[in-house]
Amino acid sequence: MRVGILGLARSGRSAARLAMARGHDVFASDAGSGDDVVHAAAEIRRLGGSAETGGHTAGELASCDLIVLSPGIPPTVAILRDPGVALVPRVSELEFAFRELDAPVIAVTGTNGKSTTTALTTHLLVQAGFSAVSAGNIGHALSDVVLQAEQPDWVVVEASSFQLADIDTFAPRIGVLTNLSPDHLDRYPSVAAYYADKARMFENATATSIWVLNAEDAAVMMMPGEADGRRRVFRVSTLPDGAEEGGWIDDAGDLRLRVDGTETRLLNRTELRVLGEHNRANALAAAVAARSAGAATAAIADGLRTFGGLEHRLEVVADAGDVLWINDSKATNVTSTGVALRSLDRPVVLLLGGRHKGEAYTSLASAGRIRGVIAYGEAAPRIVADLEGLVPVEHVAGSFEDVVARAAAAARAGDAVLLSPACASFDMFRDYEDRGRAFRALAVGHAEARP
Repeated sequence: MRVGILGLARSGRSAARLAMARGHDVFASDAGSGDDVVHAAAEIRRLGGSAETGGHTAGELASCDLIVLSPGIPPTVAILRDPGVALVPRVSELEFAFRELDAPVIAVTGTNGKSTTTALTTHLLVQAGFSAVSAGNIGHALSDVVLQAEQPDWVVVEASSFQLADIDTFAPRIGVLTNLSPDHLDRYPSVAAYYADKARMFENATATSIWVLNAEDAAVMMMPGEADGRRRVFRVSTLPDGAEEGGWIDDAGDLRLRVDGTETRLLNRTELRVLGEHNRANALAAAVAARSAGAATAAIADGLRTFGGLEHRLEVVADAGDVLWINDSKATNVTSTGVALRSLDRPVVLLLGGRHKGEAYTSLASAGRIRGVIAYGEAAPRIVADLEGLVPVEHVAGSFEDVVARAAAAARAGDAVLLSPACASFDMFRDYEDRGRAFRALAVGHAEARP
């Protein structure tokens, strides 16, 4: 085939390598012209493909038999509306790689908690003796896993709505739906449209599929509809009596599993190293998924005890003794920031800002013990308008260094300085990881300088 690769970020580069390894003629195209894009295009040319940067040639893309679309490219982009290009079938990198994958998949989707649940499920499987890797939005692109000399026992895929939007045959053996709330309204016309792409995970269900669902989220429980397969649930409250299978926390604070009629205690919630009730829910989801994949309960319990969380997700990056500095840069929507605020038991100086994603910020005023909000970036005027009069809020218009310095000055003994922006990072940073690393470095400096 002649395969078009639209977008040369991580997944696009990987898809191009896979396509060429399978003998396909590759034409890669990216409208950007930054160093990363230019280097990716050069690599594709070295491997025998063709590539362009700085724009898209419609005729070249229209001549392809298939277009692999990077998740960062919205379906409304002009090149996809070109009459010739619009006629070419297109798939996500997730779908393109899945067609070549020789390993079963556990897919994790939802609005929040995907990365932690994906990483933790992988960790539990490895603890249980399986070869397992994380892929998708976390770890490797799925195409890179396909190209490995030996296929793993399990691939745990973090699947975003953008990736699921363009699937065809993608069919996880086990699917996890963490939770649902409005997000990406800068890209979707409605919440319903966003949810519709999430629901595509269930399209190719079979009788052997296993679905792990958040029983405390009504939208999650409705989403599978009449899809084939078994349902298992997780909830941080006690399971009702009966035949319902899954994971829960009992009145003593113990995490418990009931799978295939066998009930097992795993550990007490105080033994988990991750912060917050939402992470207890993530732990239950991962435990149910791992048990459904064949992991022994003793190994699951050991894995839950040893998992320390992920970078940029309620990550304690500095402790000045009297002030705790927490990096939650992955919180790119209002719901995720609300979860972070509710996870802390101390007053918070909240760094809120970046590129606005379409949600109101007013609900954050009652989500935690907010000492004050430092609003920054493109979204700052909207943040101030939404929160003024509800909590102390100020707009810091300077550099990110100025923003963090103002937060340090505002923090009192016993406070936490929390970067949980509820916004995309792209106004000031390359991605949320770049933002988190910048915050970590500044936080360490302020913590060391604090008297």
